[in-house]
Formats: sequence, structure tokens, C-alpha cells
Amino acid sequence: MRLILFGSPGVGKGTQAKILSSKLNIPHISTGDILRLAVREQTPLGIKAQEVMASGELVSDDIMIGIIKYTLEQDKCAKGFILDGFPRTHEQAHAFDDMLEKMNIHDVYVVNLTANENEIITRLTNRRACKECKTIFSVSEIKGLSKCPKCGTEDSFYQRSDDTEDVIRHRLDVFKESTQPVLRHYTVKKKVITIDALGTVDEVYDRILKALNNVAPDEISISA
Repeated sequence: MRLILFGSPGVGKGTQAKILSSKLNIPHISTGDILRLAVREQTPLGIKAQEVMASGELVSDDIMIGIIKYTLEQDKCAKGFILDGFPRTHEQAHAFDDMLEKMNIHDVYVVNLTANENEIITRLTNRRACKECKTIFSVSEIKGLSKCPKCGTEDSFYQRSDDTEDVIRHRLDVFKESTQPVLRHYTVKKKVITIDALGTVDEVYDRILKALNNVAPDEISISA
């Protein structure tokens, strides 16, 4: 099974991607992670990306597509993948489509996670991070605690600058402007599965799994 996880900041893409990766036994491909790996391994494209980032510029679509193509060609992706964080723009979606066509990959589904904007703002502004181990918690998870439950550091909780309301609203505006056209692009191709992302993590996962079973039952194989 090949999936693209789509949705606004704070909707829970990363959390669901990790669960689906474990349950479906296919790799979770975070574009940020594979970009850092390419740089660390000093692959030809990784070297180019490093030079671009060192100059303060954004990595070009061509470089990013190349790194994604290299990743999808690995044996670990033979049975499928979960792509998280790409494509982000209409131009990237077209380039990605061309790449998949050349690789003879056609059975890609877009899982579109949705949530009320006010709920997203509430969810993100109620996040706190540990200064020591960087683990992120909801306020309810650490209520009454003085130590980080992950690393044990005293008085380490703080609100990250990108979890303030003004920053979140700006991120949501950017998402609407640049990334929503990607959803329209895939909706025309009738590959979009829209999931209500409000509720517990397990509830959202169950909705995704039910929807995938409806469109591609033969491709679902759940690991224990």
C-alpha cells in the first residue's frame, strides 16, 4: 500500500504515520528525515542539498524529488510507503506525479486528515516540550508533574515559539495558500480519502483503516 498523508499543521499526520507504518509494515517516509539522512550520508543529492541549506536557501523541488525517488527505489519500499510532508505545492505534486509515472507506480492514495481550525489551535497551544529530551506533551499529560516523565528533568517544560497562537495562525494561512491546491489536484484524480482527525489517536487510526479497507481491501495486511 502506498499512501500520502495530507493535512494542516497539528492535525496528527506524524502520529498516524508512525502507527500505520508499524501496523501495515511499510516505511514512514518523512521528507525532513530523508533529507537529513542524505546530507549525513553525503550522497550526491545530499551534498547539493547541504550546499543549498548552508547558503540559507530552500532546497529545490528537483533535489527533493531526486531524494524521494532514491528512497522509494530502496528495497524497504518495495511493498509500499507512507509519505509525510510532500508534496507541499501544486508544482511539487505535478513533479511527483511524473516521477511516479516513470517508476510505474499508480496505486497511491491520499489520506486527508481534517480538523476544525479552532481545535487545531487549541491542540497546538496546549503542547509543551521538555528542554532536555525535546519530547512533546499535551498540558493534560503533564498536569501536576514537576519532572519530565520521559527523562526525569526537573522543571523542564516550556512552550515552543512555533506553538503560540499567532505563529500557528500564520502556519495555517500558509497551508491554505500553498498546500490546499495540492488537495484539489489529487481530488480531481479521485484518490483522496478524507478522515475526521478529531478524537483519540486510536479512533482516528480506526477510521483510516476502515476507509483503506473500503478502497483497497486486498492491500491491507495488519501486523500484530
